[in-house]
Amino acid sequence: TPLEMANEFQKWNTEELDSFLIEITRDILKYKDDKGFLLERIRDSAGQKGTGKWTAIAALQYGVPVTLIGEAVFARCLSALKSERVNASSVLKGPATKPSVEDLSKFLGHIKHALYCAKIVSYAQGFMLMREAAKDNNWNLNYGGIALMWRGGCIIRSVFLGNITHAYTRNPQLSNLLLDGFFKKAIETGQESWRKVVANAVVWGIPVPALSAALSFYDGYRTAALPANL
Repeated sequence: TPLEMANEFQKWNTEELDSFLIEITRDILKYKDDKGFLLERIRDSAGQKGTGKWTAIAALQYGVPVTLIGEAVFARCLSALKSERVNASSVLKGPATKPSVEDLSKFLGHIKHALYCAKIVSYAQGFMLMREAAKDNNWNLNYGGIALMWRGGCIIRSVFLGNITHAYTRNPQLSNLLLDGFFKKAIETGQESWRKVVANAVVWGIPVPALSAALSFYDGYRTAALPANL
């Protein structure tokens, strides 16, 4: 139920996922009026103001795989095809396997770890883009300072940004956040859960474009020899 989901987000907001977006998601999920939960009456069709699109375009221009923001923009575009999706839902068949978990509490823990790992990858990609833009434009960017600025007041502000600041304080020449000891350990801790969530989503026919794109990027980034030579 929306309230159960809100309670889970409340729990996450006291842990490593503590952030403004987790907080407002909790508040939206539990908001009720005299007709019931508001979220259930909101049309599932999202627009986009342009910042995601601009970032995706910049990523293509600089040749940086910012796959999560790209997938997020495309997910919004797909959601906007409401009438087509309604029609397709009665025509196109999905898997016969229905979602089922033996231990809900444990699986919710897997989802939390999957979200945290994907979040790390998303920020890693964002800083990759800034690094490439800095090279091309001869900018001298203070990456730790940028993370600290975002933490001070921004829609993506979170406790997590402090860890990014610490990473660049430890190593100002850090080539990728995934290589920092803190984030490397976080991925190692959560990746089994991450893989279980994505694998189950595929088996159940549930679209998780950002989580799966993040995992594909991670596996590609850690692979010394890719089939691009074919």
